[in-house]
Amino acid sequence: MPVKVSVIVPVYNPGTYIEDCIASLQRQSLPPEEYEVIFVDDGSTDDTPARLDALAAEDPRMRVIHQENSGWSGKPRNVGIDAARGEFVMFVDNDDYLGDEALERMYDYGVANDADVIVGKMAGKGRGVPVELFRRNHPRATVENAPLIDSLTPHKMVRKSFLERTGLRFPEGRRRLEDHVFVTEAYLRAGNVSVLSDYVCYYHVKRDDAANAGFQRFDPVGYFKNLREALDVVEKYTEPGPLRDRLFRRWLRVEMVERLRGRRFLALPEDYRKELFDEIHGVVVERFGPGVAAGLQPTQQVVAALAAAGRFDAVVAFAEWENSVALTAAPGGVEWRDGALRIEFSAEYALAGEPMTFPADSASTPLGEAPEDVAEAVAWVGAETAARFDKAAADLLLRERASAAQHFQPVTFHRETVPAGAGGRVRLVLRATATVDPAALPGTGIWDAVVRVRLGGWTKECRLGPVPRASRPAPRAGLVGGRAVLPYWTDPHGNLSLDLGASVKRLGLGRAVVSATGDRFRAVLPWYVPGDSAALLRLTSAGRSVEVPATLAPAAGGQGARLEAGLPVAGLSGAVWRAAVCPDPDAAAPRFLGLPLALRAGNGGVRVVPVPGPGPLRRLARGVRRVLGAARKKTVSRIRARRV
Repeated sequence: MPVKVSVIVPVYNPGTYIEDCIASLQRQSLPPEEYEVIFVDDGSTDDTPARLDALAAEDPRMRVIHQENSGWSGKPRNVGIDAARGEFVMFVDNDDYLGDEALERMYDYGVANDADVIVGKMAGKGRGVPVELFRRNHPRATVENAPLIDSLTPHKMVRKSFLERTGLRFPEGRRRLEDHVFVTEAYLRAGNVSVLSDYVCYYHVKRDDAANAGFQRFDPVGYFKNLREALDVVEKYTEPGPLRDRLFRRWLRVEMVERLRGRRFLALPEDYRKELFDEIHGVVVERFGPGVAAGLQPTQQVVAALAAAGRFDAVVAFAEWENSVALTAAPGGVEWRDGALRIEFSAEYALAGEPMTFPADSASTPLGEAPEDVAEAVAWVGAETAARFDKAAADLLLRERASAAQHFQPVTFHRETVPAGAGGRVRLVLRATATVDPAALPGTGIWDAVVRVRLGGWTKECRLGPVPRASRPAPRAGLVGGRAVLPYWTDPHGNLSLDLGASVKRLGLGRAVVSATGDRFRAVLPWYVPGDSAALLRLTSAGRSVEVPATLAPAAGGQGARLEAGLPVAGLSGAVWRAAVCPDPDAAAPRFLGLPLALRAGNGGVRVVPVPGPGPLRRLARGVRRVLGAARKKTVSRIRARRV
């Protein structure tokens, strides 16, 4: 059978960090005969070559090519391209990993849309990844109709015949930004680019030792020399004008202006700061016309203008001011409605911990020359931000804590200017309502609520909170889409999170109101349910179990969920039965949630009885565990005391 996808993994001394990559490649849902993995070992000096050879010997999908060290990832990727047998090639770094269905989904999506390049949704584990690009699927994306240029890492799937037809390869040797050169040309020459955003395909991982190539401090001279090569590609395949300016703006914004802003810039050693600034100044003056910086947001325009003017001290001072700007987000109501969780919140910027204020009735004016000093820069940014308030936007993302996968939630919002005392100043506040459908979130786990605001050249994120303990709304757990969903406030920070597939202990079942008369069982559970649905009641006693159909429905007055079932009284006599409910009996793997009750049948009916306690052996085991735990804590305390 023809190979659909060849995965190319350049490898250099990854140590154990390659194991997650290998495991994800072996878990792929694409049939084994339809993909291959080519590890190109670029002269590793650790145990990786032997590890890969052993892997290839036992797994026919895996191939290994060994070569002398070339200095960077370009040559290993090119060697992989030449060796690939697949219809498409997929580039993966040795310390990252794929979603289990990534190859199958990206291949199918690319074939369906006749794409030469497929960009799969990314999640960053300790690393930044594009966000706006993955707001929705883009089956036919271009650099004009989608923010493709925001994603220049090599982690894409590319049609091999496109690479052969164009002769496109990665620049080789000891250099940086070889992926920018390759990906930019691919975007500009592809017949079609498709962006798949409804499944996380690629997990971009920051290693615990921060040894990823992208985290190493670079030589500014060499870095910006390589950056100019990416700009050369844009000039080769575009005409002068708005499109070229917009593409150039990506490098000005991300690789230059953002490196000169706030905490990121201030954290650098002073001599390195100056060297970095001088190289950026050179590129800006040499390569960018006025139309490039004019499309930036206000704060970015200020930094770009100061860089073009060679005003290093002013850039440092502006970074110090920007470093005190932060986003704050305050939750309002959190309640279930029509099968979804409605989350109200407000968001605004703060300066040095206080609400940020702006001039009222401001009009937009061009920046013109670089500001004379920081006070002038701050005044212009404030007026321009207020003038552009009608363009401000707020989003709520849910970010899965373990994987960092994130999903935009539907949000409606309005903009409000709030008077801020004397002097005609106002606060710029966004008031929003997000509608979260838990059934649309994949899998189980903890999802953190993150607010994202775009305003004035800042795109900032923060957790939704904190909320003081005394004023936190108390949303109920819900049963939606067959899953238990618990909105809760983190402790001690008081930020909002969702527990999908919450444990029984967290669902508040101790507050259930239970009754049993005759052959009828009824319980009012402290949950939200959107409507009537079938459920399953399981009764267990001494290794025996009985399952009976049940119904779940909203209780009268919206006060919880009503669970009802008819019981086979005759078959239950003579024993005490523990109860559990399954809210989704048609699921492939039904999950039962234990109820804090027990039933006893007799005399033609059923009654509720106290839950049996643990037997003597279990009580003894619990006591031993408590004693051992206490002893362990004392030992740890003594060790820590000696270290101090």
